[in-house]
Amino acid sequence: MHAPRCWRQLLAAALVAVILPAPLYAVASSTGEPASLRNEAEESAASDQQAVNRELELFRGSAISLSQAMAIAESLHAGAMTADVSFDGASGSPVYRVKTVHHDRIRQHAIDATTGKIVGGEAALPLKELDAEDRSNLVALKTIRHRLADAIRVAEQAAAGKAISGGLIRERGRLNFAIVVMSGSDLKEVILEPPGAAGRR
Repeated sequence: MHAPRCWRQLLAAALVAVILPAPLYAVASSTGEPASLRNEAEESAASDQQAVNRELELFRGSAISLSQAMAIAESLHAGAMTADVSFDGASGSPVYRVKTVHHDRIRQHAIDATTGKIVGGEAALPLKELDAEDRSNLVALKTIRHRLADAIRVAEQAAAGKAISGGLIRERGRLNFAIVVMSGSDLKEVILEPPGAAGRR
């Protein structure tokens, strides 16, 4: 369970842009590729960037915050806790995709980012059908004192922005919260290790 791949790719692209501020054509021209291939790559990159910019603009205009969407999803089942949440502006109208854990199931809800209403039905999957790593992460989530909502509050303060996604990741045996925050026009990833999670492998 972790932040969606598209945001992680965008962060990687943003880091590359910081490290290599040269224009794309200058980097591509050193590869010896034919001009037609360079043009296709540039057009594809421009198209991808337009899609990302559109999605970020929708997020900026959302009336419902990530934390509010989590609270809405958690209120559907007493005792449910959010394991993963992300903004999705690619479909018709923007929604938050919220995965909650309740008893032995993981449930997915779509929360309208404008109205806060539930969109569509609830998808539920028994935890035993997840892969071993995801199952282990969710079991650990139930035993730590801090919740994803706590991590989001800390990340938003640290990065001075609004969280656009958050979830669990396991890196080098450590369970962490990974929160992506929009700060101005930048996306920042904040990694937080919940107290007491270090020994949970």
